[in-house]
Amino acid sequence: QKDRSRGDQETEQSDWVTVRDTDAPNVFVGYDQDEATAHLLRYRKTEKKGKAEYQLVFDQTPFYAESGGQIGDTGYLESDFDKVRVIDTRKENDLIIHTTLDLPQDLKAEFRARPDAARRTLIRNNHTATHLLQAALRRVLGEHVQQKGSLVNEKLLRFDFSHFTKVTDAQLREIEQLVNERIRQQIPLDERRNVPIAEAKNLGAMALFGEKYGEFVRVITFDKEYSVELCGGLHVANTGSIGYFKIISESAVGAGLRRIEAVTAGAAEAFVDQQLDLLGEVREALGNPQHLLTSLEKQTEEIATLRKQIESFAQQSLNQQKAQLVGQVKDLSGVKFLAAQVQATSADDLKKLAYDLRQAVPGLVLVLGTEIDGKPQLAVMLDDELAKGGKLNATTLVRELAKEIQGGGGGQPFFATAGGKNAAGLGAAIAKAEALVSKSL
Repeated sequence: QKDRSRGDQETEQSDWVTVRDTDAPNVFVGYDQDEATAHLLRYRKTEKKGKAEYQLVFDQTPFYAESGGQIGDTGYLESDFDKVRVIDTRKENDLIIHTTLDLPQDLKAEFRARPDAARRTLIRNNHTATHLLQAALRRVLGEHVQQKGSLVNEKLLRFDFSHFTKVTDAQLREIEQLVNERIRQQIPLDERRNVPIAEAKNLGAMALFGEKYGEFVRVITFDKEYSVELCGGLHVANTGSIGYFKIISESAVGAGLRRIEAVTAGAAEAFVDQQLDLLGEVREALGNPQHLLTSLEKQTEEIATLRKQIESFAQQSLNQQKAQLVGQVKDLSGVKFLAAQVQATSADDLKKLAYDLRQAVPGLVLVLGTEIDGKPQLAVMLDDELAKGGKLNATTLVRELAKEIQGGGGGQPFFATAGGKNAAGLGAAIAKAEALVSKSL
């Protein structure tokens, strides 16, 4: 049997092996317990890219299985005989599956199931912050905002939502302020389980995008006037536990679809510290000016002025070279021919010079070579009529010449370019051009 795991990696799975012959369901007890006694019901071996893993199912577990955007728990299964690490927890056909790299020595032992408490705390922070964020988005942007996807793990939270324009910096600040205000208010968690779906909707509970709900649901509330949602995930007992909320990015992920990424607690503090460090480095690089923004604007203006001057000097150089090169055009078997090494600061400059010469000298066969940042470049330009005649082809010529600079290239029948590794071969390439063209005519 073959299934597809996340990441579209092919996974080989063996059949389930029964350890305890019982119809007892596997029960999630993680809402009330951070650890629990568990007995193994069944297991199976899997292989992913030749690496063995094991999937275990217990009678009860505090491990949260990935769902609703919240990542699955990791942690340990401990017995008197060994300690097995759980690297992931998923759901499959109502089974809570614990993935491990090792199989316990005694399958019938009593296990102490212990999710990673520190990691779970961070996930709780980010999940509750996601609820606070959605409520803030609807207040700031409007009631049209609907969740379209989410990711909650120990590092960050990612929230996709319906909105047709970029969220402005001012709006992002207002959203952050609303969330942090609710965090400082230390709002207690109001959790209701087994609520009839109709009653939950009457409470104003928002459903999560893509989730399927049964007849009875779990309702998570942080201030009934602020955030009421249907949710099966893990949350903080009090919003104050989150500490601090910081948006780190806002972007478009599709038509009418925006994405916000944010961090909380220590990760939020670390992000702010990084930004302050960067600001300090910028200030130091500018000579510690009293007014940083004014200094930056001045530097930007100076850079723009210098760039224009450089572009002007480059154009002057091209114009001077063009005038000199026009005088070097000679007759070759009845056509006008020019092959020369030139000075150019970029491939665009080389192309521009080639087109300028083509316009200045009708009926021209042109080969130019230059060195840009230590690397050789060639350009071949033909008059349209010559290219249509079939005897000469710019791509054929440039590929043959590129052998001299240990490179290759291509293009169109009338214009082609090549790059290479051996700048010392430019002279040979230019010298070879005349013989190649003469032979083709």
